[in-house]
Amino acid sequence: MALFHALIRTHHITSRKKVAHLRKAAREFDCYALLRSGGCPGIMYCKGTEQAVKDWVGTVQRLRYKDFHLAYKPVPTETPTNQKQEPTGLVESESVSDFAAAMEQRGILSWWKKAMGFA
Repeated sequence: MALFHALIRTHHITSRKKVAHLRKAAREFDCYALLRSGGCPGIMYCKGTEQAVKDWVGTVQRLRYKDFHLAYKPVPTETPTNQKQEPTGLVESESVSDFAAAMEQRGILSWWKKAMGFA
């Protein structure tokens, strides 16, 4: 089964109500989501089946985040090491450096840097 992932940038993620909604959606769609919350910038990464990722991204779009930008549309993960399924649910990161470390652990740091405009 091919896994897909997507990356979203927003101005900020501070609303606990919206985060709770995203947490519920991650459980409902059986996907993994990582959020950089608590301030600017807001960054969201999602991984799962193609339909799960598309549904989760749709949920984010409906929440109308300021400066919503789908940096990477749902695409298949590129390397075999990225094919393992993450535990489902939502995880929060408090800093961009922690988020980058999570991307490095998954072997997708260069993919993430390119999407963020760092490379």
